[in-house]
Amino acid sequence: MPFIDVRVAGKLSDSQKENLKSALGKAVSIIHKPESYLMVAISDGADLWFAGKKQPDGAFVAVSLYGSASSQDYSRMTGEITRILTGDYGVNGGALYITYTPVSDWGWNGSNF
Repeated sequence: MPFIDVRVAGKLSDSQKENLKSALGKAVSIIHKPESYLMVAISDGADLWFAGKKQPDGAFVAVSLYGSASSQDYSRMTGEITRILTGDYGVNGGALYITYTPVSDWGWNGSNF
């Protein structure tokens, strides 16, 4: 199960959020996971600073993944997330940061996988 937490500085409409969720649902196949197991959180209007400077067109994306993926897959995923956010949502690629966290224990419905 992957979880993708997206924080963008700009404001997004409900339809933009829906489209972003769908684009991430397609992209998650890059790390060999199906959309049917994907959870996405989208927070817009985030106050983001880097090196003491506010990033008005920046974004931070945290990808948590039950298990792990290869460095090559993470690199491809970074490229796709960057393409999505810079192409459709006005995010500056130079102010976009993405992290990946493999998780060995993931709880759901009262127990762990």
